[in-house]
Amino acid sequence: MDLWQLNIFCKVVERKSFSKAGQSVHLSQPTISSHIRDLESHFGCRLIDRLGKEAVPTKAGRLLYQHARRMLQLRDETETAMAEFQGAIKGRFVVGGSTIPGAYILPKLVGGFAERHPDVTLSLVIGDSDQILTETLEGTLELGIIGALSKDRRAEQICILEDIMGLMVPASHPLTDRKSIDLETLSKTPFILREKGSGTRQAISSHLKTLGISIEDLCVVAEMGNTQAVIQGIKSGLGVSILSPVAVEEELASGRIRCIPVEGLHLSRNFYLTRHRDRTPSPLCTAFIRYMQEIYSLPEGLI
Repeated sequence: MDLWQLNIFCKVVERKSFSKAGQSVHLSQPTISSHIRDLESHFGCRLIDRLGKEAVPTKAGRLLYQHARRMLQLRDETETAMAEFQGAIKGRFVVGGSTIPGAYILPKLVGGFAERHPDVTLSLVIGDSDQILTETLEGTLELGIIGALSKDRRAEQICILEDIMGLMVPASHPLTDRKSIDLETLSKTPFILREKGSGTRQAISSHLKTLGISIEDLCVVAEMGNTQAVIQGIKSGLGVSILSPVAVEEELASGRIRCIPVEGLHLSRNFYLTRHRDRTPSPLCTAFIRYMQEIYSLPEGLI
């Protein structure tokens, strides 16, 4: 076992494919398979199952993935620390984001940071808020941006942006004739919901509870695993949903989707920079947080 094999193993798990993992590290699929077999031989157990077209980690594989990610992170931190000692900022840094920050906020941040520090390689991991929080607290990620507050005392969070969500409906929907709708109308309208663990879903649930109703009171016709699926569902006429305007910026501009206020419902939520309270940030993590402080005028004391 060596770090290169662990890196390949992690790529297979993350890409869910031997061939896609090979493309990312410029190796053939047979070579990738050979490295995985070597790891399985070393540990004496199966690490990857082929389920249809997907490569899925076994229970042992999931355990190895957690430890392998930490080892690779420590490797990256070591390289960064030595580079910083010599007066340079370079190395590899992995940042996580829940669906909205990961798709619409972090790419701009990552791009700007990479332009300023061309010797840095940044990787972006996108998942729901629960996943990114868990990986941050476990040490797999140093830093995440999510749309939900955590009650875990280990989580250090600071608001970087406020997001005002709205009820999104297709342009052809009868509700577009109204300036606003009441809660009774909302509860009777076919609604598309995000999956459990989503920050968007948690925010909707929290706001509805302040008015004495719950998600169960909505006429839910579908639950979707990501925001793009919800958007497609809205455009196809499947139902309406509450989303961030950031996610439907192009559709709102083109008029394919309209945003309608819901009476009595102030649909605001925040996005939080999240890290482990007790872990010392790597030099690259420190540099990235300082960059975010500059962009969002965040207070000092985050690092």
